[in-house]
Amino acid sequence: MKRAADDDMTEKKAVAHKKASVAFPRVRLKRAFEEVSAEIKRTIFSGVLKPGDILPSEQHLAGQFGVSRQTVREALRRLEASGFIVTRKGVSGGPVVVDTILDSMKDLFLDAFLVKKITTEELTTARLDIEKIVLKNVFKMKDEGELTRIRQALEEAERKLDQGIEGFEDNIRFHKLLARATKNYVFVILVESLMTVVAHFHSMLKINLATIKSAHRAHFLILDAIEKDDEPRAQAELEKDILHVDLWYRKLSARAHRTGAPKNAG
Repeated sequence: MKRAADDDMTEKKAVAHKKASVAFPRVRLKRAFEEVSAEIKRTIFSGVLKPGDILPSEQHLAGQFGVSRQTVREALRRLEASGFIVTRKGVSGGPVVVDTILDSMKDLFLDAFLVKKITTEELTTARLDIEKIVLKNVFKMKDEGELTRIRQALEEAERKLDQGIEGFEDNIRFHKLLARATKNYVFVILVESLMTVVAHFHSMLKINLATIKSAHRAHFLILDAIEKDDEPRAQAELEKDILHVDLWYRKLSARAHRTGAPKNAG
């Protein structure tokens, strides 16, 4: 019985990390690594290569593309830096297709935010406009599965708060789940990027448990309004929630002004 279970587990692992069978065309030698990288990206975008697929070896790729292994190595480095693949060690390792592009975009968004010294007022205005549109689309979709996922997340967060765990990450997660409930990946990208900046400011503030609980209660009210198909109430609660966070930003700005720190705390 144990051996059968082990064989079954081995088979599942083999499926999860299968070698991708894909043929690549030869490329021109001028800046060949860019063409190699672009061609591999095209196979990912087209769905031929999927997250979890292991690319062929450097030697095999070099033969298919008609380039040197060094060229392939440079192309893979670019793909990894862009969040398309990761390199895993071990016998079943190698370049593996992953879905971390969103993480890369969020990091770039935060960098741009800090470099451009965007103010907290601008962030709050953008949040109000974007998240209200997101909420409107949540009402259009009314996906029961997504709403159930949001409620489960809120209930899990409530259990943490009852234990005195100050997890503001759960409050951030609520807004991300709302975006996913739209079934529109553009909204997901926008909100995930905004939440990266919000998390940056949250990490700089001394947010107490009472403030976190207040936001948590607001999220339950928003969800309740969604479940009862009351969009005006949901929009009003969302606006109050975002503006409440903005009060903390204003305190940060006032504190920064007193100490001579930059207003955006970047």
